[in-house]
Amino acid sequence: MLRFTRILGVLGVIIAFTGIVTSMTLTPWFSLHYNALSDLGHCLESETAPIFNLSLIVAGFLFALYAAEDIRKRLPKTGLFLIFSSLFLILIGGFDEVYGVIHFSVSVLFFVSIGIASIVYSLEAKNKLGYTAFIIGFLSWLTYWFRIYKVGVAVPELLSAIAVSSWIIYESLRSE
Repeated sequence: MLRFTRILGVLGVIIAFTGIVTSMTLTPWFSLHYNALSDLGHCLESETAPIFNLSLIVAGFLFALYAAEDIRKRLPKTGLFLIFSSLFLILIGGFDEVYGVIHFSVSVLFFVSIGIASIVYSLEAKNKLGYTAFIIGFLSWLTYWFRIYKVGVAVPELLSAIAVSSWIIYESLRSE
């Protein structure tokens, strides 16, 4: 039977993506070809900033709680890295694009740390899902940086987030 704390991982994914998709849907000027996801959370330029930012803060809190109360007990190193990444997700929501370099820094630190957490997860759990998530995220960022496809930064952000969500959901729903 699933423990309550395991559901927090799935709930975090649902809240994050519900906030992202809702914000994208309600923002007519947003485009995956030109924008970053964080444009949806710009408190001076986006009418959906409260939805977007609050969803990241709540999801980050749920991920941190899930990592501290569940993952860390079974996979201690993965748990610590996921807590660390979750704190950066909370900071992305708290320091939106208005904060300039602070927002950029916590965003970069989030994506780097969640990539590292994915590798640590695969090493510790002996599960290839984390490696797969890392590779998908890394390749999506490479195609963006080298302009292989003309897309906004929202595309590698989304692909990375979806890939990482796969191992979080898997680990949340996995029976013992």
